[in-house]
Amino acid sequence: MNQLRDALEEYLAVRRSLGFGLRIPASLLHNFVSFLEANEATYITRALAIRWAEQPRDAQLATWAGRLGVVRRFARWRSVTDPRTEIPPDGLLPYRYHRNPPYIYTDEEIERLLGAAAGLPSANGLKARSYLTLFGLLSVTGMRVSEALMLDRVDVDLEQGILTIRRTKFGKSRLVPVHRSTRDALESYDTQRTRVFPRPETPAFFSPSVVDASRSGARVTPSRNSPNGSACAAPRRVTGADRGFMTCATDLRPARYCNGTARGSMSSTSYPSLPPILATFT
Repeated sequence: MNQLRDALEEYLAVRRSLGFGLRIPASLLHNFVSFLEANEATYITRALAIRWAEQPRDAQLATWAGRLGVVRRFARWRSVTDPRTEIPPDGLLPYRYHRNPPYIYTDEEIERLLGAAAGLPSANGLKARSYLTLFGLLSVTGMRVSEALMLDRVDVDLEQGILTIRRTKFGKSRLVPVHRSTRDALESYDTQRTRVFPRPETPAFFSPSVVDASRSGARVTPSRNSPNGSACAAPRRVTGADRGFMTCATDLRPARYCNGTARGSMSSTSYPSLPPILATFT
């Protein structure tokens, strides 16, 4: 059995030398080899690979298929030096990922959403303004919610009207130009936030109550009331000062701006202007 474990270490070393991190696959494969040892197997068999992959029993099919895929790649490599190795064939645990189509808000729905955000009660008025500005920014740029919440003050160039998106998906960064009306709204929000928090505790652009609630807040779950079976989600209510407000995991960009255009790929001149209800607060 030491030969199989040594083979695993060699396999991981080779793949890491090619640039693969393998943090999760390495953990799974070590667990798999321990499973083989517990079953006194000296080589990989299809039956044992399936038994291991189908753990835990209450896991989703995607999890089982992913675990078996990790073993399959190792088995193919191992079969070169140990012809007894049985390689689990593709499709043995069939699973096909289906992405739910996003629900695209119409202009009217965005207006109603921003109107509800503007009416949120707060002692200093900043919570309503924060959510109003956040949702307005999402609606005209197509940014991910996490990207907007991760914005620091230094990332928002109010003079040039350019946002710097850092630490985004796959570790990439990009610049997002915004319309003049959006820049004016961001500047107005920045002025009010600075007046309420003249000595901020964090460098975040948005109010700490919004950022903290969103980062620690709502998990989203599918809603049966979603139009056309969309991916619109109704998360649980967040706690603390933001209790009573819910967000929705949908695409806030108006439908006319979503005809296949990639996120953040529009030029500064093609970005839509701010929704009228948000423009009135500038």
